[in-house]
Amino acid sequence: MGIYTMDGIGFKLMLTGSANLLAKQKHEIDALNVFPVPDGDTGTNMYLTLLEAAKEAQQVEGDHLGEVAEAAARGCLMGARGNSGVILSQVVRGFSNALKDKPAANANDIAMAIAEGAKLAYHAVSNPVEGTVLTVLRKSAEAAQQAADRSPELFRFMVATLRQALKALDETPNQLPILKEAGVVDAGGKGWVTIWQGMLYSLRQAEHIELLHDFTSNQEKRLAEFNVQDIEDDINFTYCTEFLLKGNLLPLAEIKNQLKPYGDCLMVVGSEEVAKVHIHSNHPGLVIETCLNYGSLHKLNISNMREQNEGLREEPQHKHLAVVAVSIGEGIDNILESLGVDVIVRGGQTMNPSTDDILKAVEAAPADSVIVLPNNKNIIMAANQAAAISKKEVAVIPTLSIPQGIAALLALDPEASISENVEAMTDGRELVRTGEITTAVRNVSVQGQAINQGDIIGLLDDKIVTSGKKMDDVLRQLMQALTANDEELITIYYGDDVTGEAAQQTADKLQQEFPHLEIEVHYGGQPLYQYLISAE
Repeated sequence: MGIYTMDGIGFKLMLTGSANLLAKQKHEIDALNVFPVPDGDTGTNMYLTLLEAAKEAQQVEGDHLGEVAEAAARGCLMGARGNSGVILSQVVRGFSNALKDKPAANANDIAMAIAEGAKLAYHAVSNPVEGTVLTVLRKSAEAAQQAADRSPELFRFMVATLRQALKALDETPNQLPILKEAGVVDAGGKGWVTIWQGMLYSLRQAEHIELLHDFTSNQEKRLAEFNVQDIEDDINFTYCTEFLLKGNLLPLAEIKNQLKPYGDCLMVVGSEEVAKVHIHSNHPGLVIETCLNYGSLHKLNISNMREQNEGLREEPQHKHLAVVAVSIGEGIDNILESLGVDVIVRGGQTMNPSTDDILKAVEAAPADSVIVLPNNKNIIMAANQAAAISKKEVAVIPTLSIPQGIAALLALDPEASISENVEAMTDGRELVRTGEITTAVRNVSVQGQAINQGDIIGLLDDKIVTSGKKMDDVLRQLMQALTANDEELITIYYGDDVTGEAAQQTADKLQQEFPHLEIEVHYGGQPLYQYLISAE
């Protein structure tokens, strides 16, 4: 006997199945990143976004499809991370708009919902490009309408739609040369196909499915941040203990189980080589001793939360204008705050903050007018989404990197209007060029260069300009590209796996080779990228 309609309970089931399948396949999707840099996070962002949709949908009592879809859209909107997550939130919003008055939907209704989602996804992107998830969505919508015309039975309808979505995905390398050169399909399109597969599998099972919470993919949060309203007078665990644990084949689940008896707010996230450990405990020594059994400790920080509690009770002074900025490291945090940033949102490569993260920062900012600096191209859409939701006057300056954010802050005038500052800071961000040094995570041919896993990569304004086996050689070539327009001031921010001594030695070598340049060195503390370089 076939299935011809889907109600709210069925939609919850499908959302859960899709989120679970994304959880299992997110790393495969992440690996489709065109550049071999360690920041491919499309699958993770889509999973975390859809997870919020599924969680919000499960809170709805009853089986009215429109009500469940509306809740899912709300969860998706607030949980959206990265450009792929924002696009996905618009797809789910399209579903909600199309199904809002329907207690249940047939194949034709679902086809119309996909079409509405695809339309909103296109509208969300300022410069739509074919060969991306947008194409796969549009082709899926076309196939869904044709499938609905042929058969009203939902399983057949969804199989036919999936078949065409897979074909559209396979065609993406023929539409985008950069995908073909890298030998990959579009990551966002793969994510959408995975979502549709998860829905189809759930429909086939037609039974209750538990929502997976894949803690290992949770992106690093602002672990030291506390909301004053949420702080309780009775703190059960005094010490906030956090550090990086480095080792080989780290068993994250086992480590987490070992640490559970020692406190709360426990987080063990990362990879088999590097994990971030965070816990509130009365016995930080036991936490440290336990983790030393698995590897070496780095960036150890133990803070007394009772003392922090007292300090946080002081209300910040209300200002004419406040600034929210996304940051990626302790050193960068300090620099941004010294230049006038009021609220830091932790994020960046591999850990894009959600729309809700940015919105909460905006609402916490001590002013009714707020400027947001995303400092990453993959965070701009979420920042714009947060700005549209906020009741405050919010302007997003589309800074693409930390150096651009710092350059924009140098033009900040706290006494000027928000519009005057937006103009000045937008102009200021364009005065710098950004260089980045990182390590290739896979073999690939991109932009005419053959790059092997483990090679050092030099990027200029997000484009690979050089690669090689030796850091000094790559830095020299990157510096030549950075200063091709007669730039004079170079600022180097070194990452969390580079020592201050090594960074200074690197700067001294560059100074000898480029004596006409003024070179400064600062601790950035950013992960994954050994050096961020600003040239102006």
